[in-house]
Amino acid sequence: MADDDFEQIVSQHYEPLYRFAFSLTRSEADACDLTQQTFYIWATKGHQLQDRSKVKSWLFTTLHREFLNTRKRHVRFPHVELEEGIEDLPVVSPDVVNSLDGVQAVEYLGQVQEPFRAALTLFYMNDASYQEIADILQVPLGTVRSRISRGIAQLKQFILAGTCRRTAEDA
Repeated sequence: MADDDFEQIVSQHYEPLYRFAFSLTRSEADACDLTQQTFYIWATKGHQLQDRSKVKSWLFTTLHREFLNTRKRHVRFPHVELEEGIEDLPVVSPDVVNSLDGVQAVEYLGQVQEPFRAALTLFYMNDASYQEIADILQVPLGTVRSRISRGIAQLKQFILAGTCRRTAEDA
């Protein structure tokens, strides 16, 4: 797709797309983000559209799907200010954190059930993105998020149980 074509499509459809996004999000910043994301998707995937007369409907459909995906993400992973969510965080004393070394962390990671361990290892030890992990493990992106979340929960249990056991042994 030529740059002129892209610029023409943006100038022709930006304002109506933004208004649609604003009606969905009721926030200027979110509407801007959603509109920009839609044009990003167009820039990367728009060449797949066979019938150029359907650009407008393609853009509006894409924007709506992105809005639904964003809303679903916000429901599953709500934004919580740190001060508000502090009581939900596990209580781990600084002594526990300081006493945990890399070898012990890897040992605890080895105790995590397999489907969760692979995702955790790729994420934390190989700095792989969610998408890279999904490609490597050949699972959907949502499954990667779920496995990492569940793996973290198991890892926390093993660390807390292990440090409690060590503290009792030291006494």
